[in-house]
Amino acid sequence: MKRRRRSERGVSTLELAILAPAILTLIFLSIQTALWLYGRSVALNAAEEGVSRLRLVQPTVYTTAVGEKVRSDIQSYATQLGGTTLQHADVPFPAYNSPEGTVSFTVTGDTVSLVPGLTLKVSRTATGQIEQFEADK
Repeated sequence: MKRRRRSERGVSTLELAILAPAILTLIFLSIQTALWLYGRSVALNAAEEGVSRLRLVQPTVYTTAVGEKVRSDIQSYATQLGGTTLQHADVPFPAYNSPEGTVSFTVTGDTVSLVPGLTLKVSRTATGQIEQFEADK
C-alpha cells in the first residue's frame, strides 16, 4: 500500500499569521516604553535645570517674582526640549525652603502614545541645596 505524503504548502503563511501580531505587539510595546522613558528623562532634566538655577539665588534676594520667572523659563524649556514627546508640560511653582536650605522643582506632563486613548503621565521632581555664599574672613 502506498502512503500519500501530506503537503506542507501554506504552513509558513499560517505560522506568520499566528506570530505576526505577537511580534508587532512586542515592537510597539518597545517603542512605547522608549517614548515613556524619554518623556521621564525630559521632565527630570527640566526639573534639574530649575533647581540649578534657583540654588544660586540667595534667601535674602529670593522673591516670588524670581520664582515665577524661573518657573516660566523652565516651562518653556520643558516644552522645547520635549517637543512632541512630552505633551502638556506643567511646572508648578517651585518650593524654595529658606529655613531648611532646599529648593525643589516638579515637572509633569503626558508622553506621546501609540495607542489612541492611552494617556501615560510622567512626573519628576528634583531637589537641591541652596548655595550659601559667605565673605572671606
